[in-house]
Amino acid sequence: MIFVTVGSQKFPFNRLLKKVDWMVKKGIITEEVFVQTGASDYVPLFCRHQPFYARAEFLDMVEKCNIMIAHGGTGTIIDAIMRRKKIIAVPRLSGYGEHVDDHQCELPGRFHEMNLLYTCLDVERLPDALEKVRNHQFSEYHSKTEKLVASVDEYIQSLWNMGDSV
Repeated sequence: MIFVTVGSQKFPFNRLLKKVDWMVKKGIITEEVFVQTGASDYVPLFCRHQPFYARAEFLDMVEKCNIMIAHGGTGTIIDAIMRRKKIIAVPRLSGYGEHVDDHQCELPGRFHEMNLLYTCLDVERLPDALEKVRNHQFSEYHSKTEKLVASVDEYIQSLWNMGDSV
């Protein structure tokens, strides 16, 4: 299953939705597709869709999908990477009125360099991106949060132990 999400911005992301719908119509995508359309006014004809998902329902869709096609939002990308999903990030671009600036290119670009996802800036290249992602082995993401917490805990314990020796 492919899960497509455009986030919760007030701007439409019709460019992505139209391309995914076309890919389903043409048989480029043959698996079931669920689309979170957000504030977009394009209504997919060939995909199951709804405007928004509750958080638990959204995470359930992320768990179930084999591939996620997502806008360049940080939260969405992190949710999928942490669950080891294959991701095609299609950042919203200001030139199309999809956001106020092009900041959504930054994180996906960096994660692309780290081999954690595939970034597709041009939706016309989405069929090629999908083909590459289907057979690509991405790197596994390793969170540094646990290491940070352990380091802070070790430091606090050392301060505590110093108090015992005085």
